[in-house]
Order: sequence, then structure tokens, then C-alpha cells
Amino acid sequence: MRSASDTTTATSTGRGGMLLKGAGLLVLAALVLAFPAMAPDPFILSVGVVIMSYAVLATSWNFVGGFTGYISLGHASYSGLGAYATALLVIHTGINPWVAMLLGGLVVAALAVPIGIASLRVRGASFVIVSIAMVLILLLVFQSWGEVTGGSNGLRVPRPFGPDVLRPEQHERFFYLHAALLAVALLAWWAIDRSRFGTGLKAIREDEDKAQSLGVPTFSYKLTAFVVSAFFTALGGGLYALWFGFLDPIFQFSILVGSYMVLMSLLGGIRSLFGPFLGAVIVGYAVEFFKNQYGDTQFHLVAMGLLLGIVVLFMPDGIIPAVSSLLRRFRPEAASIREVSQADLAEQRRRTSSPSTSGTARVASPADGESTGDADDGSPDRLSEGVQR
Repeated sequence: MRSASDTTTATSTGRGGMLLKGAGLLVLAALVLAFPAMAPDPFILSVGVVIMSYAVLATSWNFVGGFTGYISLGHASYSGLGAYATALLVIHTGINPWVAMLLGGLVVAALAVPIGIASLRVRGASFVIVSIAMVLILLLVFQSWGEVTGGSNGLRVPRPFGPDVLRPEQHERFFYLHAALLAVALLAWWAIDRSRFGTGLKAIREDEDKAQSLGVPTFSYKLTAFVVSAFFTALGGGLYALWFGFLDPIFQFSILVGSYMVLMSLLGGIRSLFGPFLGAVIVGYAVEFFKNQYGDTQFHLVAMGLLLGIVVLFMPDGIIPAVSSLLRRFRPEAASIREVSQADLAEQRRRTSSPSTSGTARVASPADGESTGDADDGSPDRLSEGVQR
């Protein structure tokens, strides 16, 4: 049985891990809140807004990709719909921009229900193709519907703040607004991850057929996660529209935007809470850096392709899971009984027993166990004790 010292060690280790995570979260929040004050110029501040926007989109995508394992390359459909819904509501109804953004998210969530019913009936590569087809169809529709969407000429979106608010101050305000929306999305992801609903989603991710055979309502669970993901993605698109002030169908309904969401989540780790955020910081900064250095060339696409290849080859689970796995190797054993191989067990028994005068082996005495100082000496009594535990 586990001794009192082992239980105390495990408890203290768990508390230490919680305190470390809490401290890390506070440091991260402090860095995010202090970034606008530390930014040396408005351009760097605008890059920060872009990164936070990417973080919102990647976290929103992770409601589907991280929980169910369904890889969607067409999530730009929902960010683009959210952006245009927010802009059109502000232009044609004159309602409050923040109310328009929320209503736009609800409209996109309602549209995601029939889209999810149709697309979630297929899996794997078929689902990826369906998601790509969706974003291409919307691109053609919004380009052709010029009298409403502005077509290829684009659509100018009224800013939510008055003309007395200068552009740097708008960057600062929208940075905090994106950070607040990201915090809400992370909180929702965290709550689902620890709920029965989240357990069902993860069962779908591991083996959907087996989860269904065990009674998990797989289709309704997938559809719910899909709608929640579309809602937060639409909110991210609407907030971006209010900040940037101009919408272009070619950019809003671009497969590259959906690919960036996937790359960010895969880079950071789709099964971790802050994985998409970490991926957004790396990918978002890299994209803006290459665009600034190489202008209108497509070199940033080459760089993103190389980054994706490196992630798939060397860190298939992402940076955070890889680092966590590395740190676990240096942690002390939490249990008093550890797993040993058959060869190790035979070696331990050979060391703790010696031939007697009659040619038979004696069982190691308690004194022998004390002399070795190893609780896992592999003796039959201790092995049976470990099995009973």
C-alpha cells in the first residue's frame, strides 16, 4: 500500500503544480495587459492586435479541432460571415456596433446548424473538402453580390469610436477588446474540457465508432461543438471588421485564413488550453515580419509551409505537449510502486536471493529489503501487495 510519506509527496507535488500554473497564468495576463504600454510605436501595437485576433480565431477553431479531431480548413467562412453581418447591421440599421457584433455571432451560429448537419455526416478528408468548398462558395457569393456586400470593391465599416480617438488609441482599445474576447473563449474551452460534454467530445476524437457504441450521442455532441466554434469565430471576425474598418471578400473568405487557424493550433497543441494562443503568437508575428520584410511577395507562404512541415515531423502534438512531456521526465515518481520490465524484475530477484546449502533459493528477508533501500524489490509479497492496491 502507498505510505503516508508517498501520499504527502504526491499531494505537495500536485499543489506545487497548481501554484506554478497559477503563477504562470498571472504572469501571462500581466504581460498581455502591459503590452500596449510597452509597444514602442503604433505599428508594433497594430501587430499585437493582429496576433490577438489570430489567437481568438485559433482558439475558436479549437472547439472543433481540439475536441472532436475534425480538421476544418474552411473556418474563414464563419469569421467572414461574422465580419459582414456586423458591418451590414451597423450600416443598414445604425444599431450599436457591439450589439451588432453579438447579433452577427448569433446569426452565424444559427446558420452553422444546417451547415453542421450536412457537413458533419462525413469524416476525414471528406470533411476537409466540404469545409474548403464552403469557403469558396461564400467567396463567389460575396464577390457577385456587389449591391449589398460591395463585391470586389470592398465594404467600408464605420468605426465604433468617434473621430477624436486617434488611430494609436484605437489600436490600444481594440487590443484589450480582443484580449477580453479571448479570455471568454478560453474560459468556455476550459469549462467544456472539464465537463461530461467535453469527455464525450474527446471520446469522439479518440474513436467515434466506439464512443457511439458506448452510448455517446456523437452527432449532437459534434454539432454543438461546431456551433459554439462558429459563434466565437464569428465574434472574432466581427471585432476584426470594427477594428480594420474595411472588408474584402478575397481576404475574408480565404483558405489561407483557415489554414493559419489550423497551423496555430497544431503548433501550440490542439489538446491544450493555451496551445492556440502560443501558436498565434509565433505564426502571427512570423506572418507580419515576413510581410514587412518582403513586401508583396509570397515568401511568407513558403515560410509558413516550412513551419507546418517542421511541426508535423518533429512536434506532431505541438509545443506545449512536447515541453510538458519533457518536464514530466524530471518529476519524482508519484506512486510507491513503479512499473518494471520482466528483465528488471528477474535482476532484482537475483540480487535479493542467494542459493542455500540445499540448492534452493531463499526469499529475501525484511532486513534484505532494508539493505537495498528499494521499495520495488520485485518480491512476490510486494508484487501481490501492489496488485491488490
